[in-house]
Amino acid sequence: MRPSVVIRTKDESRRLRLTLTSLSAQSVSAQVVVVNDGSSDDTHDVLREAANWVDLLTVEHTTARGRSAASNAGARAATGDLLVFLDGDTLAGPHLVERHVAAHATPGVVGRGETFHIRSTRLLRDPETLDPWPADEHTLFERPRAEVERMRITRDEILHDFASVERRASPGVYPGSGARRVYELEMDALHNHPDSPVLWAAACGSNLSVERTPFLQAGGFLEALDLNEHRELALRLYAQGVRLVPVPGARTYHLIHGVTRNPLEERAWEDVFYRAHPTAVVKLLPVLWASLAPDSTIPPAERILSLPELEAAAARARRC
Repeated sequence: MRPSVVIRTKDESRRLRLTLTSLSAQSVSAQVVVVNDGSSDDTHDVLREAANWVDLLTVEHTTARGRSAASNAGARAATGDLLVFLDGDTLAGPHLVERHVAAHATPGVVGRGETFHIRSTRLLRDPETLDPWPADEHTLFERPRAEVERMRITRDEILHDFASVERRASPGVYPGSGARRVYELEMDALHNHPDSPVLWAAACGSNLSVERTPFLQAGGFLEALDLNEHRELALRLYAQGVRLVPVPGARTYHLIHGVTRNPLEERAWEDVFYRAHPTAVVKLLPVLWASLAPDSTIPPAERILSLPELEAAAARARRC
């Protein structure tokens, strides 16, 4: 199976350079499709440079079309049989592509890899040069120099000492509160409850693999969604008999930044998702995530703490 890695990116050129470096060091090579979704920085220069390292195809959007539309454009342009979705600020572990290809030896599956965060990059626009985001320049200046140096991630490390990058990472899905707990419950469900009808809720947008033909036949990501679009896609594919499976060893490492998106704070996705799938389990997804937050305001008796509990709560709601 021929893989294509699809990356959507906007105004993150320095981080994209590191992401593309990580893809140049894969144990199994892949076509890399980068959708430049209306960037105003030097992304074009980074892409010209990276064309020397990877089998690169670029798709240019002069104005931003959003996450889902960008991913769909990349999928249409790709020539591989298998699509692996990745974000432009996320490093690929050396065996990411190889493990996803192996997972699709079983037909009719969507692959979910293992997601990690590197929190030390939060203040840095460029983790290699230690160039800060403008708003974080003073904060970085006040840190001890030895601490700042430990934030650095270089192309040389990625290519020759990736273990040093991995040592700085921690498991997680969203970088907000409860990130690790969400990751752990999703991995538990994937490994221990493979027949759960709500397993689609464990899909991840930036470490997800799906065969290109069924992806396109399903219509790709719902472009009205710009958050949780991966879960909505997985739910539609589940209705067609496709199943989500874990992909052990397929690891990604998100270079954390100061501006993060939290589905409990950005709530516009809920109405779009629910109109497409008016079910109790969709309505209860935010309750699951809110229950896992360390400062949860959900009463203990009403909390949902796992995907099997989500399935049970949805079943009770349907009976009422």
